[in-house]
Amino acid sequence: MTQKFARESYTIMNELVLPNDTNTLNNLMGGRLLHWMDIAAAISAQKHCNRIVVTASVDNVSFRHPIKLGDVISIEAQVTRAFNTSVEVRLVVWAQNIPSGTKVRSNEAFYTFVAIDQNGRTIAVPQLIPETDEEKKLYNEALQRRELRLVLGGKLKPKDAKELQNLFKEVVRE
Repeated sequence: MTQKFARESYTIMNELVLPNDTNTLNNLMGGRLLHWMDIAAAISAQKHCNRIVVTASVDNVSFRHPIKLGDVISIEAQVTRAFNTSVEVRLVVWAQNIPSGTKVRSNEAFYTFVAIDQNGRTIAVPQLIPETDEEKKLYNEALQRRELRLVLGGKLKPKDAKELQNLFKEVVRE
């Protein structure tokens, strides 16, 4: 199986928040942001897999800062780990008010995508090679996030989630 560097999947997508994207308070609607995040994450995953990918899961998305009408958002996406047929993508959303010169980190999330072939069957994906310290940290932590997703989705029994158990053992020791 081939291997790819994490940096090869890096994607940045920009959007201008227009009136049709906002609610009655002139804030960007959460659903619109999730839609844009899904697109950016899918592009990143496809760059890594060189295949069509489908969204398998979306982790918790926290809204730290409202995004206002007229703001420019930048969505940064990058694959953090490749498994057998799936990849985890980290997204960071920035909101920029160009006239005032302010830029704030608004959101962060992890999406999971599964690669499929032309018949809609899952297919193996290239392994990921992390290079930077941050990429290595995200890569190593991805096993815990994956187990948590599988436990919450009912696909893994908590007693079989070894990485999560190790995490909790570390927390108890501290």
